[in-house]
Amino acid sequence: MNEHLKIVGFPSVGKSTLLSELTTTRSETAAYEFTTLTCIPGVLEHEGANIQLLDLPGIIEGASQGKGRGRQVIAVAKTADLILMMLDAVKALLEQELEAVGIRLNKRPPHIYLKQKKVGGVKFTHTLPLTHCHEKLVMTILHEYKIFNADVVFRDDCT
Repeated sequence: MNEHLKIVGFPSVGKSTLLSELTTTRSETAAYEFTTLTCIPGVLEHEGANIQLLDLPGIIEGASQGKGRGRQVIAVAKTADLILMMLDAVKALLEQELEAVGIRLNKRPPHIYLKQKKVGGVKFTHTLPLTHCHEKLVMTILHEYKIFNADVVFRDDCT
């Protein structure tokens, strides 16, 4: 697959219908919420590219705290190259639920500069207070990627 697009939204906003219209996959639809209980994959071929679409179960309010399989759905959404957010005008909480777990919609990535060095350990610099991310967490992430010497400059707050 070239790209992975995840379809995210509250229950009964048309995610399964869209998947069925764009791909050869037939995702079950019904007039009640929570028809889709698992991730349903489909493939869209466009100008020589294969784009995997994934119809995710509906997100409910409190999903970022784990309600309604929210953590599992959001974990899958985090692996997307692109998130297609299906909206219903009366259900405005979806963006809040996604942002609560660090998925930023229609926003540029935070400006963080990382330069690896051969020696000297890790040096942190930030041009504003970090309210969501702490040096200990960044050190853990750097060590997971086997980075032990680097200059890290935060020009934006991040999660």
